[in-house]
Amino acid sequence: MKAYIAAISSYLPEDTLTNEDLVLEFPGWSVDKIFSKTGIHTRHICNENQTISDMAVAAAENLISEHAVDKSCIDYVLLCTQSPDYFLPTTACLVQARLGLSTSCGALDFNLGCSGYVYGLSLAKGLIESGQANNILLITSEAYSKYIAVGDKSVRTLFGDAATATLIKGKESNHDLIGPFVFGTDGNGSNNLIVPDGGSKKPITNASSILSEDTSGNVRASKNLYMNGAEILMFTMKTVPSSVEALLEKANLTKDDIDYVVFHQANKFMLDKLRVKTGFSVERFLTSYEQYGNTVSSTIPLGIKEALSEKKFKTGDRVLLVGFGVGYSWAGTIIEW
Repeated sequence: MKAYIAAISSYLPEDTLTNEDLVLEFPGWSVDKIFSKTGIHTRHICNENQTISDMAVAAAENLISEHAVDKSCIDYVLLCTQSPDYFLPTTACLVQARLGLSTSCGALDFNLGCSGYVYGLSLAKGLIESGQANNILLITSEAYSKYIAVGDKSVRTLFGDAATATLIKGKESNHDLIGPFVFGTDGNGSNNLIVPDGGSKKPITNASSILSEDTSGNVRASKNLYMNGAEILMFTMKTVPSSVEALLEKANLTKDDIDYVVFHQANKFMLDKLRVKTGFSVERFLTSYEQYGNTVSSTIPLGIKEALSEKKFKTGDRVLLVGFGVGYSWAGTIIEW
């Protein structure tokens, strides 16, 4: 029995943040300047009362209705998020109850960012191919907007909120339909993309809300998201190309054997550099950031879903996936459609 992706759906919050909206708040910027730097025009943003469990449930319900999924067959929920509803209980348990899934269903959260979807595929593959589960609901749901300071244009221009739901099943095959995988971790870079206050190491205090301005004019507090963009770019350019080479070697394939590539959709600047450095053609190197922004663990499944809606994939196509970012954490795999 081999694991494969059976269906993908998504949910995007109704509220949006466009470049035109940002220019009204930051008059020193222009719509063209923001777009040229990021490649992003629109970001979907959770409203004040919306949580990641709300988005996760909506994405799962879309999957069930759009693909006629019998939810009584779902026997495991994997939920990737870094903005859970609570520190405890596990948000996946809340989602299981709200969806009305069987109480014999397994459910767990895993805390990863931009590498999370690929890690989720590896967990699902292991569960199915070891006989522990048959129909897995892999959900990515992230709301970084909850952590972003209004005055921090460096990250407000990049990040959006979204959720996706992927149904992963098993079927007879004489070769892998998901995999092999490569993984990487370097926790020495953890301070370059971080929400400093709010966990058990540095709980929220009155001081956590005190705003300060950095040398680039971005205003944030220690309870807000901080990103060192220059360091993240250096990390990405160092690790992603070598990971692609390692993955191809592990799969005994060449770049010519790959039909499409879907990298984590960080921003246009970074992806343009990665495409050139990894040597993939524009036609094979799929992008989907313009209408979503960086939705963290949801960027890769959103990209796959967009490609499917455009009927890009045909049976037997090999699609190379690489996620990379906060942690530092990175992971890559190859799926066969």
